[in-house]
Amino acid sequence: MRILVINPGSTSTKMAVYENEKPILLRNITHTAEELAPFGDITEQQDFRRQLVLDELRQANIPLEFDAVIGRGGLVKPIAGGVYEINQKMIDDTLHGCVMHNHACNLGCLIAYEIANTINSQKLNANSQQPICRSFIADPGVVDELTPLARISGSPMMPRICIWHALNQRAIARRYARGIGKEYEDLNLIICHLGGGISVAAHEHGRAIDANNALDGEGPLSPERAGSLPAADLIRLCFSGKYTEKQLLKRIAGKAGLTAHLGTNDMREILKRIKEGDEHAQLLVDAMLYHTAKQIASEAAVLCGQIDAILLTGGMAHSDYVVSELRRRIGFLAPVYVFPGEDEMEALALNALAVLQGRREAKEYQ
Repeated sequence: MRILVINPGSTSTKMAVYENEKPILLRNITHTAEELAPFGDITEQQDFRRQLVLDELRQANIPLEFDAVIGRGGLVKPIAGGVYEINQKMIDDTLHGCVMHNHACNLGCLIAYEIANTINSQKLNANSQQPICRSFIADPGVVDELTPLARISGSPMMPRICIWHALNQRAIARRYARGIGKEYEDLNLIICHLGGGISVAAHEHGRAIDANNALDGEGPLSPERAGSLPAADLIRLCFSGKYTEKQLLKRIAGKAGLTAHLGTNDMREILKRIKEGDEHAQLLVDAMLYHTAKQIASEAAVLCGQIDAILLTGGMAHSDYVVSELRRRIGFLAPVYVFPGEDEMEALALNALAVLQGRREAKEYQ
């Protein structure tokens, strides 16, 4: 089975080609600010990014012949975890309906669907009503398996929702389970993804029963997110007349967190400043890790202390300082294991392969 994987981010588009479990092409196409400047809405970048993917395939002499194209899932309505066949309803919601944010991940299903349709229109199978090439997403950030208790907030107008790194957290959970000879569904895990945003989830026997909204306003501050803020102060700021709605939303996600305090989201640069004696940078990073540890510890209460392991993943997990500080604060809860970086490309490919080989059934987005 040959699978094309597409994972759009804010300043790059990752792509890969897999033959069954084996990657035969891996590319990270970076986009400069100047290249993206002409585009207003994220979805306007669809044709631009799709063409770059096709150009990479052409340069690698890989024909446009795939059994499946799978993209990173976007911020549509909350859904259960799993693999979803992309349909017109998902496309409509991505473009016009349930989109909550102007986020690059929304391009994943759009580009995957378009490329698969191009392949199908060029190579129609007269003997079958089934498409030659199928298109999927898997475990998007809006996966919602929260318990009823987790959904309740202090205002009936604002129930809790979760937006988290579902794809990578699930991939890391399964990798850890395989490594100890168990199934993901047999374990209770707390997983913390340490990236531009920080998501922490309690996984109980294969379901993420509690997770924070790591995109726009819950949990620890991070390199790009404000995390939880004092509600009354935020309301007063909204009515101060000093900022537009768009500007304030950026102060929650994008130009927030360490970026707002230090002018950069680059943890390598920030840790370099700390090494050179920048006490202010030290204070802010330590505060971020302090609040992250608090978030992890709160998920221990969700699992009633029955925790098999705590898994740390994401880009910041490459930092010995970050890991050691978190381990110092949370190590008493359960054994801590570190999986630096992210496993999203392989996770997407293996999810598509499982459907193609009949080991998993694709769900219908409704």
